[in-house]
Amino acid sequence: MSEAKQDAVVGRGMDRVDGRLKVTGMAPFTAEHKLPRLAQAVMVQSTIPKGKIAAIDTAAAAGMPGVRLVLTHRNALRLPKPKPPDAKDQPPPVKLNLLQDDVVNYNGQPIAVVVADTLEQAQAAARRVKVRYAPATGAQAALLDFRQAARHPHRPKDQPDRPNDSNRGNVAAGLKGAAATVDAVYTTPLENHNPMEPHATIAAWDGDSLTLYDSTQNVSGVKKSAARTFGIAPAQVRVICPFVGGGFGSKGTAWSHVMLAALAARQAGCPVKLALERTQMFAPVGARPMTEQHVQLGAAADGALAAVRHASLSSSAVQDEFVEPCTLLTRMLYQAAHAQTSQRLAVLNLGVPTYMRAPGESSGSFALESALDELAYSLKMDPLALRLRNYAESDPDKHLPWSGKALRECYRDAAARFGWSRRNPEARSMRAGEQLVGWGMATATYPANRQPAKASATLLADGTAVVRSGTHDLGTGTYTVMSQVAADALGLAVDKVRFELGDTTLPEAPVSGGSMSVASVGPAVQAACMAVRAKAIALAVADRDSPLYGADPAAVTVTQGWLAQGDGKRDVVAAVIARHGGQPLQADSQSAPGDEKKQYSMHSFGAVFVEVLVDPELGTIRVPRVVGAYHVGTVLNAKTAHSQLIGGVVWGLGMGLMEASELDPPSGRVVNANLADYHVPVNADIGEIDVSVVDVPDLTFNPLGARGIGEIGIVGVAAALANAVYHATGRRVRKLPVRLDDLI
Repeated sequence: MSEAKQDAVVGRGMDRVDGRLKVTGMAPFTAEHKLPRLAQAVMVQSTIPKGKIAAIDTAAAAGMPGVRLVLTHRNALRLPKPKPPDAKDQPPPVKLNLLQDDVVNYNGQPIAVVVADTLEQAQAAARRVKVRYAPATGAQAALLDFRQAARHPHRPKDQPDRPNDSNRGNVAAGLKGAAATVDAVYTTPLENHNPMEPHATIAAWDGDSLTLYDSTQNVSGVKKSAARTFGIAPAQVRVICPFVGGGFGSKGTAWSHVMLAALAARQAGCPVKLALERTQMFAPVGARPMTEQHVQLGAAADGALAAVRHASLSSSAVQDEFVEPCTLLTRMLYQAAHAQTSQRLAVLNLGVPTYMRAPGESSGSFALESALDELAYSLKMDPLALRLRNYAESDPDKHLPWSGKALRECYRDAAARFGWSRRNPEARSMRAGEQLVGWGMATATYPANRQPAKASATLLADGTAVVRSGTHDLGTGTYTVMSQVAADALGLAVDKVRFELGDTTLPEAPVSGGSMSVASVGPAVQAACMAVRAKAIALAVADRDSPLYGADPAAVTVTQGWLAQGDGKRDVVAAVIARHGGQPLQADSQSAPGDEKKQYSMHSFGAVFVEVLVDPELGTIRVPRVVGAYHVGTVLNAKTAHSQLIGGVVWGLGMGLMEASELDPPSGRVVNANLADYHVPVNADIGEIDVSVVDVPDLTFNPLGARGIGEIGIVGVAAALANAVYHATGRRVRKLPVRLDDLI
């Protein structure tokens, strides 16, 4: 990380301001909030993938000690028909299962909620709910086979600014005239989010007003969804979420359990807590969909890409549509005169998929970057040289210049630190003792996203400040980096700033997803703080008792709580406020993107290099080191940024080697729905991870020059790993995860 300016806190590698609360157990996560008369709820799920509930017997459950309510489709409050969602809602709301009918669309669908005095009582009663189904059969039977669904692909609706198809030039002609071609299919499995904190909601009604404590990445979105669900005004809903124990995309949506908690609270007449069990995280709260991606590449003898075709088929759900945008990076990453992409859906009786860290780019980069590696071998060309040969100086899809692109620097920096020049290009040519050594690389990219956001800043009489925005901290460091942005703008020390978030009573901010919290909220925080700082300066220069009386406001600086001008005269901010009655100074601000995206294409970029050791007899794969370099604009906190990038790389290794949700074919239920059988990396799996950033601000994108970094770290890692496995073994694996049985 680059060294921060001496007089600024933005960029420095600061410890988290909320770190002490977390390590001492004082940070309140959703399920830990305490309310009077709080009851516990447990969700009962379907055990068939499609059909109807023929009968549901709740008598035994309702008669058990402590049980207050057993909620089913037979006695649940009839909810108003929801109004169509606002087209501006991001992410768009999904269709919910709120016990309004007897229809079952997937295994794991909520079909009942048991409310009791204690969690143990609710769990025991939930086990006594007896359900008899009428499963769909014959031609109407559940569709659970991806290959079968692929025979009838569904064309989804185009999203704004993200059409499902793209076409430039003549791909068929480009492929026909190519000196070398690749034609291959790459597949990725169903994967599930597994944050340490499972989804949880506490719901409490006060008349017709609803308060929700929810583990969410989108307090404003949950508020809108609750208002729509219950037919009340948004002003009657408050959503609170000061801390999130991980989300990774799954908590960007208001899922059924959130509204079921509110429904149960209304009918039970008391606050209700509904926390999902680990096994319940594998159906009703989204997943990364399965993909099958057909990639065709054609290139001239010198490596220049003549044609690219990328057709992606991803799994979706009968209940609602979700598109995994795997081809978006293919459209813009490399220069090619002829390119064609498409996205289609294989509709299944599974829970609705959703966004998962680097949605689209994670899965799409595996296919594209693996195919590039195959093309390099066909051309007998260095994989890095091939990418440089096809370096896009501007966006070939949108025909726009980049707002900022330092990918060449990323390639150069990461390759040098990795030692790429020492690589023997022949497969199976490098060894460390008896182990086969493989070196692979890939390109990373992720769009620079930004949405409107609001913030407020208040300077208090004691010289401290409170800055507020209704954003979120998923463990990514939002409390800390926003405190840094505010401190620099206000001219205060960081410990003099308190940043508040996670509440819909605060100025509205967008969903914390798509790597856009910093990019959206940061400029709003900066603007609010600059506005209140200007108010303090104006007070001082108009104050006859101030040493700065009559000074030019533009010449007054603020540092460590002191107002000063060049001649040495200065005044304390707190003293200025005190002389004017001690009334706090307050300012609000809103920041929003303009027409920049009509003028520029905005993306972050990176390069990742992976080394693997493969046992030639056992097929086991170890990853001793990963080197990455990234261009993500201004880095607000060197320490949290480093942590985010390393975390993305670790997840990429998990995606490459371990993660897969295994479906039971007859029932459509995930059989490894726990953290014992759903494998994720642990410390022993991870070697050295060496990441760096090319610290060049992107001031075209926003006033801070900062893009988000939550997702780019995972992009390209699985492909680089698979490419390294090929270099080590000579065996090309086109599916994820890569396992030892693929190599034996």
